Formats: sequence, C-alpha cells, structure tokens
Amino acid sequence: MTGLEKTEARKCKILESAARIFSEKGFQDATISEIAKAASVSDAFVYEYFSTKENLLFSIPRKHLQQLHENLNFHLKLIRGAVNKLHATLYMQLLYYSEHPEFTAVLLLILKHNRKFIDTEAHKEIRDYLKIVDRCISEGAESGEIHPDIDPYYLRATLIGSLEHIVINWLLRGKPEDLMDAFEPMFEICLKLIQKKPEAYSCPLLFQKNVQ
Repeated sequence: MTGLEKTEARKCKILESAARIFSEKGFQDATISEIAKAASVSDAFVYEYFSTKENLLFSIPRKHLQQLHENLNFHLKLIRGAVNKLHATLYMQLLYYSEHPEFTAVLLLILKHNRKFIDTEAHKEIRDYLKIVDRCISEGAESGEIHPDIDPYYLRATLIGSLEHIVINWLLRGKPEDLMDAFEPMFEICLKLIQKKPEAYSCPLLFQKNVQ
C-alpha cells in the first residue's frame, strides 16, 4: 500500500469513527480526541485533513451519497416504466439507509437541521439525488403513469418526506424493527394517489361560510 493509499484509508477510518460517535453522542458532545482515538490516529492528523469538527461532520455524507447515486444510475438503466423507476429509486434509498444506520442518523438527525450544510459539496449530492426522483416523476407524467395535474414538487416532497419520517421513527424508536417492511405499504398508498386524480377537496367550514 502506497503512502497516498494509507492516508486515504486513515481518512475513511476517521469518517467511519466520526459517523459512529456523532450518531451515538450528537455533534455537540462528541470530541475530536475521541474520534481520533477510535480511528487510531492523532488529533493533529484529523485537523490536518478536516480542519474543524464541523468540516468533519460535513464530510461524512459525500461518499455515501456518491455510492447511492452509482447504484441508482446502474440499476435504473435496466428498468422500464417511470413508476417502476420511482419504486426502485425510493427502495434503494431506504435499503441504503437500513444498511448504514450511523450515516443515516448523522444525515437525518444532525445535518438536516444545520443551515451551513446547504452550502457543502455533500448537499449538492442530495440535490443530484432529488433530480433523479424528479426525472422519474416527469417521465411518469409524460407517459400517463402519473397524473399530470399533480405538482411534481409536492409529489416529491410527499414521497421523500414520508420515507424520511419512517426512517427517523426507526432511528429514534426502533420501529419498525425491519425498516424495509415499511416500504411497500408506504409506496402502495402513494401509488394510489399519483395514478388516480383525487377529487377536489372542499373544506366544510368554507362551505358553511358561503351558505351563510
């Protein structure tokens, strides 16, 4: 193993250790010293490559999200039909979360609430993922698989929001025990909404007001 390869291996070990400790203790209570100790490197080595604890935190998601994108791009080429692609995209996202709970806890419980995270390269990876979802929705609207009157932005927000709600409940409460058990029931409900135009909702209070 070359010197560069050893350095990269140590950096990966630092990120793995940081994800574990941040997910267990939270960002404020975790220290660089304990992360360095867990990764078998010095504090100075951590600061040399990540400069601050916050930069270390922001560096955790990028490789995970890149891996998820690579998996998606490979599999989506083999799938036909917009709804099938949407199903696969959300399924693979949930599967990745279930297989990497420490990364998932950092992403959804810590980084999602940090405004500075929006300006990072890792957040760009999230936006790129959302573009994949958007393409599936647009393709579905064009093919007639998804009702064209449904606003793509709110459909995406509903799908991702529902998925993340389930994941956060799993992280905090351990329910469902098997995260993947929740996927098909969730997607089935969403499918019923997107494939059939819902009737216009009429608020009873507004109706009563108009009658008076």
